[in-house]
Amino acid sequence: MNSAVNFEGVFPILVTPFMEDGQLDLESFDRLIRFMVELGVDGVTILGVLGESNRVTDRERERAVKAAVAAAGAKLPIVVGTSHRGTLATRELSQMAEELGAAAVMVTPSQEPGHNEERIYQYYRQVAEGMSLPIVVQDHPASTQVQMSVPLLLRLVEEVPQVACFKQESVPTPPKTRLLIEGMTQRKVPILTGLGALYGLFDLLSGSSGFMTGFAFPEVLMGMVKAMRGQQPEQVAAIYQRFLPLIVFEQQPGIAVRKEIFRLRGVITSSAVRHPGAGLQPFAAEQLQIILNQVLPGVDLTKPLTAAHVNGTEPG
Repeated sequence: MNSAVNFEGVFPILVTPFMEDGQLDLESFDRLIRFMVELGVDGVTILGVLGESNRVTDRERERAVKAAVAAAGAKLPIVVGTSHRGTLATRELSQMAEELGAAAVMVTPSQEPGHNEERIYQYYRQVAEGMSLPIVVQDHPASTQVQMSVPLLLRLVEEVPQVACFKQESVPTPPKTRLLIEGMTQRKVPILTGLGALYGLFDLLSGSSGFMTGFAFPEVLMGMVKAMRGQQPEQVAAIYQRFLPLIVFEQQPGIAVRKEIFRLRGVITSSAVRHPGAGLQPFAAEQLQIILNQVLPGVDLTKPLTAAHVNGTEPG
């Protein structure tokens, strides 16, 4: 199967905006998608782990996918997280995403008693047999408690044609990325880096094709990918080191910091995290502001960062 989506470059995983009363905020969601179009990212992923997918109802999920597809139009492919503890439920969520106009789905297995790699393989196989969209295989043990070996992932590439990309988040990520690249001798699929770009420099150097992650400044990730494609590893390292304090701070457990940044960027109205998730504490908000002032002093965060901002060459 040839994927209609080119899984290379930067695919931000988006937050799911809620209003202060906990209701789904589709107006902010629309604005967020359109902002990503303006930035020129290669695609977006919605309803991922840090998109609070486990806190939205089935009806809200449908409304969110419809809103994202409508806001993106033909300008941006929408990847939808459809993971569920049940194989049938994952397949039906994937079918719904396809019917609503999604370009691909992102799927990760859940931990089950007596789980083994054959059952994980069958999970992906049965989901793939139920729809025609390309599948992003998310390898994220931190959230799933499921370890997927390199041989299993290679088998998925070889035997499940709809597998079109790996979202690699199994630490240490660089060596696993390298092993996957070397092991794909028949059919090759791109590998995108996750984990908030925490190991982004090293993942790119190991052969990653870009990022599928939720860092709230996609322009930074785009700058790193551009420098890597231009065979400028020293520039990749410079960008990474410049923004590393912000990357590390945002990658703390939870979604509150990332949502607050998007609020400061003017694309979502509220940084509210749906209960039982915790919002940002005042001291953490103060720390975030200090880091932003250090990394991007005097920059209007509501506008896309320029290449000069990303590369650290802006005047003053």
